[in-house]
Formats: sequence, C-alpha cells, structure tokens
Amino acid sequence: MANENVVNFREKFSYTRYIRFGIFLLIAALLLIGLFSSLFVVKENEYKVVRQFGEVVRIIEKPGLHVKIPLIQSVTSLPKFQMTYDVKEAEINTKDKKRMIIDNYAVWKIEDPKKMISNARTMVNAEAKMAEFVFSSIRSELGQLNYDEIINDEKSSRGSLNDKVTEIVNRLLDRDQYGITVTDVRIKRTDLPEANEKSVYTRMISERDSTAQQYLSKGDAEKNRITAKTDQYVKETLAKAESEADVIRGQGEQEAAKIYNRAYSADPEFYSLYRTLESYKKTIDGETVIILPMDSPYAQTLLGQ
Repeated sequence: MANENVVNFREKFSYTRYIRFGIFLLIAALLLIGLFSSLFVVKENEYKVVRQFGEVVRIIEKPGLHVKIPLIQSVTSLPKFQMTYDVKEAEINTKDKKRMIIDNYAVWKIEDPKKMISNARTMVNAEAKMAEFVFSSIRSELGQLNYDEIINDEKSSRGSLNDKVTEIVNRLLDRDQYGITVTDVRIKRTDLPEANEKSVYTRMISERDSTAQQYLSKGDAEKNRITAKTDQYVKETLAKAESEADVIRGQGEQEAAKIYNRAYSADPEFYSLYRTLESYKKTIDGETVIILPMDSPYAQTLLGQ
C-alpha cells in the first residue's frame, strides 16, 4: 500500500511539473511577443506617429529603435521626403476673356506632422486642400494676364508666376496650419478648349506669317541698302582708279614724247626712216597696191635713192 502511494505521488508531482513548465513557456512566449510588439524602428525618411486609443501621443522624427506600449498603442508612418502631386487639369479665363486648360503639378512635403494630423487628418485631405489652394491661386494670377502673355515664349511670365503661386499657396497653408509646405508649383501644359483651338491656331498662323513678312521686308531693305552702298563704293573706286590711270597715262605719254624728241634730235635721218617704216606697217599689207610717183619719198626709199 505504501509503495502504491509513493507511485501515485510521483506521478502527480511529475504531472504538476509539466504543467508548470508549460505555463512558464507560455508566459515566456507572451513576454517575448509583447517585447517584440513594443519595439519599432524609425527610418531616416519617415515620421512615426504613436497613437493611444486613437489619440496622437507622440510623433518621432529621430531615426532608430523605439518602444511603445503593446496592445494599447499603435504606430503609423508618414513620409518625410518630398512628394509630387499632379493637380487635376481645369479651365480658367484669361484677362482678355479667353478660356484655356491649365495642367500643373506641385512638389510638397510634410513639415509639421502634428499640425497635419490635427487639421487635415490624412495625407489625402492635405493633398486635396493643397490642390484647392494651387488652383485658386493659378486662376487668380492667370486671370490678370492676356492669353498671348501666357503662351508666347517671348512674352511669357510663367517663370515668375510659378514662384508667386508657390508663395501664395504656402501662405494659405500656413494660415490654416496644415503642417505641409509646397516647395514648387509648375505649369506643365496650357491648352485651348477644343471648340476654340482651331480659330486660335488660325490666328496664330496669320500672326506668324505677318511676323515672317516683316522680317523678309526688313531683310530686303537691308539687302538693298548694302547693295547700293557697295555699288557706290565700286563706282567711287573705279572713278578713282580711272583718274589715277589717266594721270599715269599722261605722264607716260609725256615721257614718251621726251624720248622721241631726244631720239629725233640725236639722228634726224634715222628718225625719219623709223617713222616711214612705222607708217608702212599701217598702210601696206599683202594685198596692197601702191602707185607712187618717182619723186615721192617712198619710191626713192624703195629704189635706194
């Protein structure tokens, strides 16, 4: 009987030990799960929002490992980097009462996540409010410009307009404390409504043709001016050259006359013979028939008298 009691006691002790060990393992597992669920990592490019029963209790910006209360607190992420939002295209009226379609985008980021959550609640609401401010600002600013000033590259004011719209939108967002900042607003496309497109294109082509004709007229006028100036210069140059040639020719003839005079003075008979022979070159050729009296100088020269 005693041995039977000892065996029963051992079995009960062994069974109790197993139960305690199982409970210990369960508690340890729960502790580990609780420990791991209470840890979270904050990355370099994000904010972590810690909520307790739906209320924001902490916003963590510093990267690293952080702790929360498991099962009671939850953690969500918000981006810290810049984001691009494509604002929906819409029609506006210009100063000269023309309708046009504007398509633009905005680059923005969350500057104060606590204000953003308090006033906009979600990123979707923040983007919607930002898009509303962007559209109203662009509509107001473009409404002060004529159509040609918007689309004409030479007269376009879109560069300064982008900066001005960005400044206005940031002022409105700061006024309502939405906790976001717009770093840039850009108009990426300006189009006409389909109903007006053809007529405006026709007018633009006409204006371009008129501008081209003005350039051609200016080119022709400049060409004529250059041609006239060149012709005048050529005439003046030729007249000057002709004048100088006449002077040189006169000097040459004068010098030739002096040489002839000296030659004639040195040997009158030779000069007379030379002049006679020169006259033969001009008056006698292969078909010339000359009838001379016997006492003429030609006849006497040919007969050697």
